[in-house]
Amino acid sequence: MHGKPDILEVLSRTQTGEYCTQKEWDTKRIPLTIRSILKEHDLQKTCDIDNPVNTDLELADKFFAAGYQAALELGYLCTDTERIVSVSQEELDNALKFAPSEITVGEGKDATVIKARTPSDPYPMKAATSLGITISEEVYPTIAYLIASEPEVDILEAGSLTTIRGHEVLSGTPIETLMGYEHGIMHREARRKAGREGMGAIGCISAVTEFGQFGAYGTPGAFRPSDLALILFPSEMKIDYRTLHKVVHTLNMGGIMKCDSPGMIGGMPGPAEGAAVSSIACALLSYAILQNHVGGGEIYDVRYLSNVNREGLWALSVVFQALSRNTHTLCHGIANQVSGPGTENLLREIAAGVSVLAASGSSLTTGPRSAGGKLTDFVTPLECRFVAEVSHAASAMELEAVNDVVKALLPKYEDSIKEPDLGVPFQKAYNLDTLEPTPEWEGAYRSVKQECIDLGIPLSAY
Repeated sequence: MHGKPDILEVLSRTQTGEYCTQKEWDTKRIPLTIRSILKEHDLQKTCDIDNPVNTDLELADKFFAAGYQAALELGYLCTDTERIVSVSQEELDNALKFAPSEITVGEGKDATVIKARTPSDPYPMKAATSLGITISEEVYPTIAYLIASEPEVDILEAGSLTTIRGHEVLSGTPIETLMGYEHGIMHREARRKAGREGMGAIGCISAVTEFGQFGAYGTPGAFRPSDLALILFPSEMKIDYRTLHKVVHTLNMGGIMKCDSPGMIGGMPGPAEGAAVSSIACALLSYAILQNHVGGGEIYDVRYLSNVNREGLWALSVVFQALSRNTHTLCHGIANQVSGPGTENLLREIAAGVSVLAASGSSLTTGPRSAGGKLTDFVTPLECRFVAEVSHAASAMELEAVNDVVKALLPKYEDSIKEPDLGVPFQKAYNLDTLEPTPEWEGAYRSVKQECIDLGIPLSAY
């Protein structure tokens, strides 16, 4: 077998691979394999919560070797058939060899070039904003337009819709297919209105199942093949036919895709070290199995529903250092905030998480996840601007300097991670007549931005 398996071969392996129940996968295969690999590579208890940004690049390389081994030993479980889709070492190596090191998202003068990076790389990590926080139909066009109008923002994802023309969107029904199309039309219009028609996008975030993507991606007037198709799949290292429908559809459209799934701290792979190994393995396999263009590297701490705590930040730094130093893939990371719009802590959580990703070699980030992404309309363009500003400014920072920044920021918000201030929705954080942030929200932004400048993040003064 030469090269990576083509998509038809992958689909065949979902029927012919080794049989394994989901229960066995979750309770035995993942935890026992990860635990064994951690022990074999002497990586147990290497997480240093006193230094939440890893600065030992040899340790990151050891984690890469462990993640590479896990990828070959585990593969992905297809949950629809309970068959393991595995790849050979030759297939994995060739998939990584031929993975793109640079892609263009969008078209013309508004397009964004995403490049493979290494830690402290001066080429800036690109920022897509916001994450798929639910937004009501009434304000979606306004919020999407305002985010697209922020000049620092590179790529528009914007939020997700739960209704279309007043009707609830039920996943897997024809309404979802219609919603995908109309969401794509609204998204495209927001970019045009902002004067950035060729701006790249990620979509369709509203698509719970494959039907929403069928309606949105590659259809006339909606998401273009030059936009990144969003393909999320279940943790831990599991795929399903929904995932593969989206992959096949994107390939049929001649498109490009971003596929990822987080390693869960406190979940099946265990502690931060186990989640890091799982995350690396999952990211590597996406190139061989899902034909990926922009890969994962996600981390999520199920204990806090976040990753801007000490263990989460440490794991993020290790994962992206490992991937960026040992592959030329386009790594994508997310910093998961829990505080909400209007609060200074949301901005501090952004500064900590995004600076770690940027300095550790991530190529692209998507964010923010304001208020943990749990509440409708709890996202504003102001924190989207801040995500993009920190993405660009922190990229060339030395890891030791970012570690110092994070150690200064963490004590100001970490005690509130379990019970964060959820802030206020867009309608209260912005003046709806002027479409500007309220003086209070603007003041908080200026204050925290200056705080970050004083700590050493080379942001432009307000």
